[in-house]
Amino acid sequence: MIPLNVAFDGTFPFAPHVSKAAGFAMHYVDEGPQDASGVILCLHGEPSWAYLFRHLIHRLRDRHRVVVPDHMGFGKSETPQDRRYLLQDHIDNLERFVLDLDLRDITLVMHDFGGPMGMGLAARHPERIARIVAANGPTPFGQPDVMERLVANGTSAPWFQWIAKAHADGSLEHVLGQLHVTMLSVLKLNGFEHNALITPTWLEAYRAPFGTPEACLGAISWAGGFAEGAHAFETPDAAALQAIRRLPAMAIWGEADQTLQAQFFLPLFTALFPDAPVHRLPGVGHYCFEDAPEAINALIADFLEQK
Repeated sequence: MIPLNVAFDGTFPFAPHVSKAAGFAMHYVDEGPQDASGVILCLHGEPSWAYLFRHLIHRLRDRHRVVVPDHMGFGKSETPQDRRYLLQDHIDNLERFVLDLDLRDITLVMHDFGGPMGMGLAARHPERIARIVAANGPTPFGQPDVMERLVANGTSAPWFQWIAKAHADGSLEHVLGQLHVTMLSVLKLNGFEHNALITPTWLEAYRAPFGTPEACLGAISWAGGFAEGAHAFETPDAAALQAIRRLPAMAIWGEADQTLQAQFFLPLFTALFPDAPVHRLPGVGHYCFEDAPEAINALIADFLEQK
């Protein structure tokens, strides 16, 4: 857990906020006009945190309220040792957080496992969702081939191949328990492409949440949940499915993503939103908000301005 006041040489200058609605100290950023008609809710994945969205927050906060939580076990949020860290648990936490802040008219901006987490929230509370942005973030929402696509991706993605091997030989917990040392290797294995970004400050921002093996529990459990088949996707009812299918939506996908490959996951998006725009970014990897922040920020800003 990073101390709340750490700004990483001014690269993350946002005032910290804390919610305890989910039973632990959940840090979140809340920037922009509080009287805005809606809210941009940005959801990160593994092993990142709100720092991933720092450029987007700067771009949007003059006109939009931008809320970015750190999930349990990540970023500046607490890592309780007696909690589970499966997808369904993260959805529970997010739901409590959203209801506590009474967030409505939500534009979901979802990356990595923030995708199934955000879609889980949408399944439970479709009336609170206004728009969907999937940026290298899967959108499972009751499509019949979700598991088939997950398995196909897992057999060819280096990250998921490593998870399966490390879980089988017992090394997963040890390697991910040393993320303060192995972070760059993990990011590269997942498909981080923008090497010019790597500075001591940048690297420390991503390493800082994981200073001890105990602090790595969230990252370990997320990977272990895949190896054990323990993550449970939320299944929408017919009313939620109909409501979400009607919403404005947009997909942005870095085509160099080897962890969540476009060929397997973009069809989930287009099945749900057949008329929605899909922006494929050549040469952009899994951490698209790091690899191409200006292009992605412009796409999202323009999308928010459309009626």
